[in-house]
Amino acid sequence: MSLSPTARLARFAAELRFDDLPPAVVRKTEDLWVDWFGSAVAGHGTRPVESIVRFATLMAGGAAAGPSEVIVSRAALSPYLAAMANAAASHVAEQDDVHNGSVFHPATVVFPAALAVAQALGRSGKDLLCAAVVGYEVGIRVGEFLGRSHYRVFHTTGTAGTLAAAAAAGHLLRLDAAQMQHALGSAGTQAAGLWEFLRTAADSKQLHTAHAAAAGLMSAYLAQDGFTGALEILEGPQGMAAGMSSDADAQRLCDGLGQRWATAETSFKYHASCRHTHPAADALLAVMRQHGLRADDLAAVETRVHQGAIDVLGPVTAPSTVHQSKFSMGTVLALVAQFGHAGLSEFEQHFRSEATQALCGRVRMSLDPEVDAAYPRRWIGKVVVHTTDGRVLEGRVDEPKGDPGNTLSRDEITAKALRLAAFSQGAEAGEMQEAIDRLWQVAEWPVVGRLLETRA
Repeated sequence: MSLSPTARLARFAAELRFDDLPPAVVRKTEDLWVDWFGSAVAGHGTRPVESIVRFATLMAGGAAAGPSEVIVSRAALSPYLAAMANAAASHVAEQDDVHNGSVFHPATVVFPAALAVAQALGRSGKDLLCAAVVGYEVGIRVGEFLGRSHYRVFHTTGTAGTLAAAAAAGHLLRLDAAQMQHALGSAGTQAAGLWEFLRTAADSKQLHTAHAAAAGLMSAYLAQDGFTGALEILEGPQGMAAGMSSDADAQRLCDGLGQRWATAETSFKYHASCRHTHPAADALLAVMRQHGLRADDLAAVETRVHQGAIDVLGPVTAPSTVHQSKFSMGTVLALVAQFGHAGLSEFEQHFRSEATQALCGRVRMSLDPEVDAAYPRRWIGKVVVHTTDGRVLEGRVDEPKGDPGNTLSRDEITAKALRLAAFSQGAEAGEMQEAIDRLWQVAEWPVVGRLLETRA
């Protein structure tokens, strides 16, 4: 009897071994690991993250109560609570990675679960990396399976991310294929995350990742204990696709398992904003550099976008917080035009400025058939710029900064992580550099220990 897609995915997740990974995939996973660490440190001191960390600490009885590290507080909690806290922390700066085709942010749910379990069980660095690849491969395929219709309403990182976290944690727990399928079933029935929060600048995006990582981890531990989950949670008649998608494609679940490495397709984020803004931001920068324009030269900017960008960014018309402004196409392009980069400092210091607000009001989005047809596999950026002296200039970017064909070097990843730590004050410069130097060597670690030392 042939296995169902969910069963095949579970078997892959249970049976993958580090030696099965091509060297390029290992190297990319190391890059994603260091990039994630920078985003996790960047969550230090942010109000939504601190709230979730306080909750986790309260649930632990208010004191150190476990083997797993909470990066922003340096506490040691249970794997469940540490995964929750680190997942919230690594998503708030909007600098964590993204896989284009699934519209899914893997790192922020995969690494918190994998790190927490690896620290609790004393697993090696190679074990951690292999588990991360398992999480990426499963989560990306679930996101692709659920399709564009799912993303209109559901935050895929919260939904597909729950199964990604379960797969990563389950791999470290050494679940067999049957147990892994039960873990995926339990994770899928808990998958959640709705985009409605953007309309009112609510804190839910951090809750999505916190819940996904923790619920996925819980599902894996329960499966190890014999707890059962739905065997066809993805494609079953009352499974995720039935309730969350109108264009699900079950063939995407097992597409090239063990041959096509979706992990290597993952993009880094250069600007500290929603990824849907990046193609247009890079296209605008290209026009401004080519023609020697300044922000004052821009009379109007039309961004030609895919429908997904309109669905997510469209509700944000008057951002009231720094985080909400990262989902405003006008704000992002206004900052890029003024400073050449929409980074954490630019948002924090200038998102409400008169100049930013003025230029924000001169930006609009329109649906472009070519861009929409290419999405989500390719995120093309197109802009039409009207200048104050009457010129109409067009710009296009086929691979935004950070995409696999226009990726960040290891030096750039290191520099980005150092910037994030400096901004959040989550780690001192020397301490952060030492940690990053160690993290690049993760494949050589006999045991996964703390990433940052405790503070007195």
